Amino acid sequence: MGQKLIIIVATAILLITGVLLGYVLSQLVLGFLTLNLLTFLGTFSLIVIFGTLYYVLFWEFRRQQSQTGPGRTRRSRTEERSPDVNLKNRLISLAGDVASAERLVNQTKQDYPGMPENWYWEKAIADLERDRP
Repeated sequence: MGQKLIIIVATAILLITGVLLGYVLSQLVLGFLTLNLLTFLGTFSLIVIFGTLYYVLFWEFRRQQSQTGPGRTRRSRTEERSPDVNLKNRLISLAGDVASAERLVNQTKQDYPGMPENWYWEKAIADLERDRP
């Protein structure tokens, strides 16, 4: 909800700033507003605000896209890096020790790059269970 609120507020401010900037610039061009220090600083501040919000808004969109790829749900970076404790414990008990479990996961990572961390552990467990008599 926090990111959606940021996007909504930034979009609203961006629209208001854009309209104000357009109005001020049109009045300057038409000659209804004289160019002095006050109008120059006001116009410059509107341009800075507009540019900053534009950058922040689209940076936020890009960040959301990098967290949610096609067909994936949003995950935090720590969730992608560390496996579920239950999966880890289950694989360690099946493999016999931590080193064997990590070797199996590393081999699975080499065979199937780009998958979520939990997937590697689940795949290693499934392979071990499948190969057991």
